This record gives sequence, structure tokens and C-alpha cells, in this order.
Amino acid sequence: MADIHIRNAEKNFGSNKVINALNLHIHDGEFVVLLGPSGCGKTTTLRAIAGLETIDSGEILIGGRRVDHLPPQERDISFVFQLYSLYPHLTAFENIAFPLRAARVPDGEVKNKVQRVAEILQITHLLKKRPSALSGGDLQRVTLGRALVRQPEAILMDEPIGALDAKLRDEMRVELRRLHDDNGLTSVYVTHDQVEAMSMADKIGIMSEGILQQHASPLEVYNAPANLFVAQFIGSPVMNIVDCVVASVDGEPHVCIQGQRTALELGLQSRRKLQHHRGDALALGIRPEAITVSDHRVEGAVGGTVHLVEPMGPFDIVDFQLDSQGGHDVMLRARTDSQRFTQQGQTAWLSLDDARMHFFDKRSGLALQGER
Repeated sequence: MADIHIRNAEKNFGSNKVINALNLHIHDGEFVVLLGPSGCGKTTTLRAIAGLETIDSGEILIGGRRVDHLPPQERDISFVFQLYSLYPHLTAFENIAFPLRAARVPDGEVKNKVQRVAEILQITHLLKKRPSALSGGDLQRVTLGRALVRQPEAILMDEPIGALDAKLRDEMRVELRRLHDDNGLTSVYVTHDQVEAMSMADKIGIMSEGILQQHASPLEVYNAPANLFVAQFIGSPVMNIVDCVVASVDGEPHVCIQGQRTALELGLQSRRKLQHHRGDALALGIRPEAITVSDHRVEGAVGGTVHLVEPMGPFDIVDFQLDSQGGHDVMLRARTDSQRFTQQGQTAWLSLDDARMHFFDKRSGLALQGER
């Protein structure tokens, strides 16, 4: 297998810059997920690696060999599309064998390789069936078999399980990760589903408007988002983002959410990071699970009332409208025990975990450096 380097890649469709100065290093054997909303450039990036799209400038290297000038068949990669693209008149065996037949591999070797891949995918009992007789999950396994049978340097997957139902998607996420680990593949996977990204990836590359926003492990993008876009894209429910002001009290920086009189309690680490931002208008980010909710007054907590309750079974997601001054309408979403709050207008006090507060520059959107 091989690593993949993308260096200063650019791609334009007319006046629309789809890939913008992209630099990405995918290590040998890594499972990297490109994640982002529709139109962010993730699929175009995948197709550029495969050779299905040409880049306007920059370089793409696979295994140290520059390939951006080569056609797809000379890049030694396999591509799995969202739609199965199987030949309806061929059996599962012949669909998997097709790349080997095209390369004029001897029949005995074809049989052995197809059988080996089918055993890995647990579809040996399906090899004599045609696509019309297969379920969605089985069709995807056959498609994967066709991609794997060539033993490529890298396998590229464009939302391969997006058309499956929820239960099958759960099963296929586990299956795809197992295949990756068992075969030592270098895998690049495109999706807009953050659950797929968080559960499968070694690294996640988050894209927006053709720009790579952050490339890091799932835990890092969740716990230390690089900017406001990442902070609000990763997580379900999404991170709360509220305006705040840094003030000086007894020589130490304190933070007040816009419209609130109560200064939030800050630990030493946060105070140090805000030391040079006194008077600045920042954005404060806090995830719902980092908010502790009490039904009685707590020192340093902000007061609010229940606005909306979303029952999730083992827990609830509750929107609290903060007691505000000056007409500011501020909402914070928190995760609470099931049925703890049941009526709109109930009073509560919200304590924000200092260790899990994030601060962002509102102009650039960037997280304050060294916050974590």
C-alpha cells in the first residue's frame, strides 16, 4: 500500500473554485474520511486522486510517484461509487472478476483471487447470483469485492453506503473498517455523515468551500476544533456558539455572555488564554454535554428558562433561554436526564465546564491559539 500526497492542488469549474490550495498527506495504511456539506469539494478531491478529474495546478503523488498527469488506469487505485455500477447480466463472480479479465489474468488465478475476496467479504454463497437477486448490502459487498480483487495501492470510496437503510449502514460501517484493518489498506472515504466519519476514521479532513478546514483525529476535531465552522459542523447536537465579552475584574480576565450580568467562572488555563483579549468581542463555544443544569441557584451559573425539550429516550436535549438584559435573546442547548424538565418556562441554572469552553475570534473564526 502507499501514502497519498496532495500539494497545493487547485481546481476551478469556471469562476467557481472547487479545490482551493489543498495540502493533504494521507499516510500508508490510514483510513481518512473527507467530510463536509454538499458542494464543499470533497468528492472533487476524491475524483482528482482517482484521475477522474484533472487539477488545474498542484501535484498528486501516490507512493511517492507523481500521478496527476496519468490516466486513472495507471494510478493503481480502486474506486467505489455510491451507486453500485454492477453489470446486471453478469453473476457476482464475474462482476468481481471483471478487472482481472480486463487485465488478461489467467483463469486459474482469477478464480483463486475472486474466491479469496469473497471469503473476506463473506459472500461466497452469492457468487452465482446476478445483481437483481441481491439485497442492497450484498450489492455493496460485491462492489467492494470488485475494488479489492486487484489489490490496489489505495481504495477510494464516495459515500458507498449512503443509499442503504439505517441498520445496514451501521453494519457496513463495521464491515468497512474491519476490511481496512484486515487488509492494511490506504483508504480515502467521502461522506457528509459525521457519524460515519467519527466512527470509522483514523483522521478526518473537514472541508468547506474547497478549503481544508482541519485534518486531525476524530477526538481532536471534536475536542479542539480549529475554527467556528468545524465547531458547528462536528457534534450532534451541534456546539452552542454565543457572543461574549472579555472584561477585567481585579486585574483578571472574566467572560460574560452577551446580555448577562453574571461573569463565568474561569480556570487558570482559560484566564491565561484570554489575558490579551480584554475588551474583545469573542465567540464562546460549549457543547451541550459540557453544561451542568441545576433547578436551584448555583454561584457562577447563568439563569434561564426551558424553551424546548427534545426527548431522546435515555436523555433529553433541552433548549434554555437565558435571562437577558438589553433585548438580547440568547439560547443554550444542554443534555439532561430524561424527563428532568417537562414544561416550557421551568427555571434552571446552567454551569459551563471551564475545561471544555472554546473561544473563537469572531472576525477570523479561528480558535484562540493554545486554548487546549
